Amino acid sequence: MTDSTFLADVSQQTFATEVIERSEKCPVMVDFWAAWCGPCRTLMPLLAKLAGDYQGKFFLAKVDTESEKQLAQQFAIRSLPTVKIFRHGEVVDEFMGAQPEAAIRDILDRHIPRESDAIIERAQAHLKTGDSTQAIELLRQAVASDPDRDSPKIALAKTLLESGAVDAAQETLGTLSTAAQTDTTVIALKAQLDFAQMAEDTPSVDSLRETLSAHPNDTQARYQLGIQQIVAGDYQAAMDNLLEVVRHDRGFDNDAGRRSLLSLFALLGNQHPLVIQYRGKLAVLLN
Repeated sequence: MTDSTFLADVSQQTFATEVIERSEKCPVMVDFWAAWCGPCRTLMPLLAKLAGDYQGKFFLAKVDTESEKQLAQQFAIRSLPTVKIFRHGEVVDEFMGAQPEAAIRDILDRHIPRESDAIIERAQAHLKTGDSTQAIELLRQAVASDPDRDSPKIALAKTLLESGAVDAAQETLGTLSTAAQTDTTVIALKAQLDFAQMAEDTPSVDSLRETLSAHPNDTQARYQLGIQQIVAGDYQAAMDNLLEVVRHDRGFDNDAGRRSLLSLFALLGNQHPLVIQYRGKLAVLLN
């Protein structure tokens, strides 16, 4: 095997050091191969080239499955070549068979730290101290340094929305790639953005409570209070109010109570305890 600081042959005895421990510092790509495997011989020089190109941003570990049968069995290798990527001691990605260089680069780039990642970490540190202004500035820098990447934009949109900059958050979400639009985090952010925009045109929570105290059957006030409570993070109270809207007036604003409940469920996720509880309540009410 070519002598290099970026790649090495790995055995059962060296796997813990060369792969598991090293993966705490950088991604480790493990190539499970065999001399008799034609696609392995095709893939091997390409991976070695990438290890050189990336200059230590990832480490390439080669495992000869003929001499390291225990490792092959441990990682359930059924076909060759099989390539697994380790990060922080765990397999985080993999592929089988010879792949084109562009596809392998795409896989690697999911796991290799980038300049924007470090900037996002600094922004998160400022958010923990309540300094959202500096966090937003840093996140804008992260977006500028990596304009084709979605994750800095998502982080910026989330922070803008939490800071009340609704229009700026919407503009940022509009710059995401088509692929990112189906990401669960983005879907939740869009739902949160919709609620924030609706809340902008409603009276204050105190005013709505006063209205409902005097007029308990005011469906519009109850609906608006539910929207305000969603924005404030008071999700159970919001669900109670939206459920009352569904119970008393399904026709209100084209079934807005039910539609907003479903959007809130999407925002919180199917496994959230409140979603499980209130989805059942909604089902009973509708049936």
